[in-house]
Amino acid sequence: MAKILIVEARFYDHLNDQLIAGARAVIEGAGHEVEVLTVPGALEVPGAIALAAESGDYDGFVAIGVVIRGETYHFEIVAGESARAIMALTMDGIAIGNGILTVENEQQAIVRADPAQKDKGGEAARAALAMIDIAGRFTR
Repeated sequence: MAKILIVEARFYDHLNDQLIAGARAVIEGAGHEVEVLTVPGALEVPGAIALAAESGDYDGFVAIGVVIRGETYHFEIVAGESARAIMALTMDGIAIGNGILTVENEQQAIVRADPAQKDKGGEAARAALAMIDIAGRFTR
């Protein structure tokens, strides 16, 4: 049994609740343990994962959040830098499923977050579980 930490950037409660529900259903459905840690925003997700990974308490992570394009360049910075930092952590061998949505509007986010539609939270959890399995093949 693996222990998975969902790290969520809690900004859009109703969307995060759906993403977490999808991720939790996949993780628990596969017989694994899950915890949720909340951080202020998407830029803090990779840092929290890095800190939690150092503890050795978790086998993998699911990054959850929603970044919706606004009127300023801030969207590009948050979307790009959070994805870049998560990718850097994966290159260090940390098993992460990235479920941070980067969308143009709330309607796109609703479709992607809803477990009955695109279920991106569940998809991110499946990716994390797959990476845990792959890591197990190459570590002793």
